[in-house]
Amino acid sequence: MKIYIDGKYHDKEDAKIPVFDHGLLYGDGIFEGIRVYGGKIFKLREHLERLYDSAKAILLAIPMDHDAMQNAVEECVSLNRIKDGYIRLVVTRGAGDLGIDPRKCPVPCVIIIAGSIQLYPAEYYSEGIPIITASTRRNPVDSLDPRIKSLNYLNNILAKWEAIGAGCLEAVLLNNKGYVAECTGDNIFIIKNDLLITPKREDGALEGITRRTVLDLAPSAGLKPCESSVTVYDLYTADECFLTGTGAELMPVTLIDGRKIGEGRAGEKTKNLIGEFRKLVYSEARTVH
Repeated sequence: MKIYIDGKYHDKEDAKIPVFDHGLLYGDGIFEGIRVYGGKIFKLREHLERLYDSAKAILLAIPMDHDAMQNAVEECVSLNRIKDGYIRLVVTRGAGDLGIDPRKCPVPCVIIIAGSIQLYPAEYYSEGIPIITASTRRNPVDSLDPRIKSLNYLNNILAKWEAIGAGCLEAVLLNNKGYVAECTGDNIFIIKNDLLITPKREDGALEGITRRTVLDLAPSAGLKPCESSVTVYDLYTADECFLTGTGAELMPVTLIDGRKIGEGRAGEKTKNLIGEFRKLVYSEARTVH
């Protein structure tokens, strides 16, 4: 594996950043997780737009323009001969000192890792998974806008520990008003009658790339997309439920806090959406040159 760091490639064992990098010391940085399907990068333009928006929001000057970044990502995928895999694109504030003053970090650091991805077992997509509601609350939107994909994931990690302790893969995060925000690493959807509902950004949901793709696919599956406030009651009484994310794609949920969702198996409308999504990723993913 060859890892890109600031314009140079390094073997995995030799890929290093300074211990004074503020991404390490303070979580001061941003990232994107991107999928590769059949040698094609999925929604690269959208991921880069979000990366640069996140950077602007935290006053982080990425030291290369969109075109140069796109070329670097495509080159890294090609060099590592990735056909079906995952890209982690990271921009940190760069090396500084032990204070949090970002002005002490003159040069941001760009890291691109392109490798294989550990997919969930196939039976999860047909049988579904159980999840819980975490006691850990989502960071308030007025403290940290969820549209910023920050390197600081401690809020999510604490909720993930709750899921692990309950024997689950995922946990639902509520906001400080009790509305559903998202899961620890995925967005969440419910289906009620012919409505496809997902929490709105104002309630703490990340505007996920897969989330947006699924909302766009809804009409082709006979569903009306809706971004709305969602309560735990809405989760419990949904006809179907599933998660979306770069790694998870669309993952059916069949049990929430011990309550069976629908018939307790992956719903037909969810399976239709999974099929539509998988057709799309190979037909519309960006071709790597």
